[in-house]
Amino acid sequence: MLYSVVIPLKNEEGNILDLVNELEPIMQGLGSMEGHAKPAKPFWELICIDDGSTDNTPKILARLVKQKNYLRVLTFVKNCGQSSAFDAGFKAAQGDFVITLDGDRQNDPADIPKLLKAAAGSDLVCGRRIKRKDTLIKRWTSYCANQVRRRVCCDGVSDTGCSLKIYRRKCLGQIKMFHGMHRFLPALFQIEGFRVIEVPVNHRERVTGQSNYNFLNRSMNTIVDMFAVWWMRKRRLAYKIK
Repeated sequence: MLYSVVIPLKNEEGNILDLVNELEPIMQGLGSMEGHAKPAKPFWELICIDDGSTDNTPKILARLVKQKNYLRVLTFVKNCGQSSAFDAGFKAAQGDFVITLDGDRQNDPADIPKLLKAAAGSDLVCGRRIKRKDTLIKRWTSYCANQVRRRVCCDGVSDTGCSLKIYRRKCLGQIKMFHGMHRFLPALFQIEGFRVIEVPVNHRERVTGQSNYNFLNRSMNTIVDMFAVWWMRKRRLAYKIK
């Protein structure tokens, strides 16, 4: 299988159906990537992780999984956070490339083919949101966090908060996930010597539902995680055998 799309969901009853319907024709329209043999059917899958939703998201997913043969659903017993949701999706994925999006529809699936072209020479392709459609306080908080993170972690990535990314699955297998580490995956990839690039992508307004993030879980917890990554980069083994 070539592609696995992984989408964490928490209380996205107003978004999930439209997101799946928007994603399906884009993925179905993808041909084989240059350098790959023509993919066998099915050549893609969608993995949705229900991260402890308390609205109608589980019911909608249960109905969709009966209609869409490419859809798989993982349901958490309780809310565990986005890092856990991504980790579960990564481990369940069977595709050579793992594509991640948020469930709020602010990421544009139409950007996926562009990122896949860039993935030909990279191990991780990060979307960089341009003309963001978030509130001023959210943009300001994200900008400050990204500036500090770039200087401390030296990852060269300007927007790790964009969930639209494409990973080589064989590389993901070498990354150990912890709480909050989804924000630092580019730095973790670089620590392992993998190739990371950024590609500008579209960003859309949230039409329905509410964000699961606030100032505290975007800043205070992230500071501790950031210095953990800094420590890993400083203490990594870097020997070479002559």
